[in-house]
Amino acid sequence: MDVVLLEVFGNPTIIILVIAAIFLLFGGSKLPQLAKALGQSKKAFKEGLDDASRDDRNEPSKLESIDDETLFEEARRRAQQMKADGTKRIER
Repeated sequence: MDVVLLEVFGNPTIIILVIAAIFLLFGGSKLPQLAKALGQSKKAFKEGLDDASRDDRNEPSKLESIDDETLFEEARRRAQQMKADGTKRIER
């Protein structure tokens, strides 16, 4: 399927028809606004990726600082709490 799409959009006539359809749908006055919005979205997306990668490199995870036994105890406590909450809901 990917090959078919590449062949269709590789044809210059199809590309011109798609661009003409975009002009008809959005109009000439809306296209600059659309391009600006796309550019801002792309910039925000890249900044988000950079922030996430920067956070991953600089700051260790909070879970890494907790030992395994403490995590298991917390999981057991929450499981018991959920089980108790479930029985209360059934009793009501």
